[in-house]
Amino acid sequence: MRKGTKISLLLLLLLPVTGFSQFRKYTNEFLNIGAGARGLAMGSAQVASAYDATAGYWNPAGLVGVKDKPNLNLMHADYFAGIAKYDFAALAIPVQDNKRTLGISVLRFAVDEIPNTLNLISPDGSIDYGNIKTFAVADWAFLLSFAQNIKTTENKNISFGANAKVIYRKVGSFATAWGFGLDAGVQVHGKKGHFGVVAKDITTTFNAWSFKFTDREKEVLYLTDNEIPVKSTELTAPRVIIGGGYNFKLGKAVNLMAEANLDVTFDGKRNTVLSSKTVSVDPRLGLEANIKDVFFVRGGINNFQKVLDDTDSLNQKKATIISTYPLPKNPDDLLEIANMAASSFKNIKVHKVALTDNARNENKINQPIKNAWKTKAEQALNLLAIYSRTDDFIRQQIELLKTQLVEEKKGWFK
Repeated sequence: MRKGTKISLLLLLLLPVTGFSQFRKYTNEFLNIGAGARGLAMGSAQVASAYDATAGYWNPAGLVGVKDKPNLNLMHADYFAGIAKYDFAALAIPVQDNKRTLGISVLRFAVDEIPNTLNLISPDGSIDYGNIKTFAVADWAFLLSFAQNIKTTENKNISFGANAKVIYRKVGSFATAWGFGLDAGVQVHGKKGHFGVVAKDITTTFNAWSFKFTDREKEVLYLTDNEIPVKSTELTAPRVIIGGGYNFKLGKAVNLMAEANLDVTFDGKRNTVLSSKTVSVDPRLGLEANIKDVFFVRGGINNFQKVLDDTDSLNQKKATIISTYPLPKNPDDLLEIANMAASSFKNIKVHKVALTDNARNENKINQPIKNAWKTKAEQALNLLAIYSRTDDFIRQQIELLKTQLVEEKKGWFK
């Protein structure tokens, strides 16, 4: 086996490898997907108005909206063309004459049938596809919620709620993690206006990871220049979500409820509308039309992000994206990427001799992209070399693609 060969497993991307606690950006990010048809339809703007069993997820203070009888909410969704599965279940039970509410929520986000290629190459150097096994990566969260009314008057209602959450994450037989955290929130409801605030991970939710590899797996990781993970603890920084909503009447039959939220994170600079080195603010907007409490039409906007700067006239950012884009491990997919990259490299024009300003400007624009495609093609060919030992077709395709990457010596080269 070549030492330079990289065997990339999803677990090596997901798992921390350091031996000490630290804040990690996007830790436990599966807890921020959302829950319930209403909340997701309204762009996740729910902190001020959530009132059913899903409030245990959005803002536990809203659970006091469950009156007289239990409320059950179930949801299933597929992500990434069905590769990932997301499931959510929540139950809220009012107690003590509707003064308090207890709730429990369960979330699961998982990717199943992930190929484990650690044993793809046998000790004698041959490739044995029969050695490829599959494993699953699953993230679980269990939320135990409590909510109660603090003050109730004719014009105002104030409620408080809290969550105790347990996190369980599992990566095949290789790694497991347990975590614990706390959330707390408040809701204030007037006749038309609503206000809510929730602090999540207020005690810095932690995940304690433990790893288990066989001696053979450790050997493969070592020979392929992959770090062997060790026990570690990762911390999730607190986040605060602030929201306000307002009810509007449109005649006698239609009621409009608009809500805006600000999701404030403290784990460093994120790609959000407002961000600094330590704090980032992500806005969410939602609207619900209630027609006689029978029909509901909802819409929302969230996930505002900054796109590539239009002033990137030299294509440096685009070139970086191309050259660093992760490659697949399936030989057919690799071959397709290699063909696309080599073809793109060949078709981009660059002047070998740039005598005019126009020619020099064209070179400045085209050269970074051309180089990036060449880098990507070479990366794919290096990985395909593993399979070429036992596959004559792949070996022939590699030689053909290499000829496309040879630069012409006169005029344009493509």
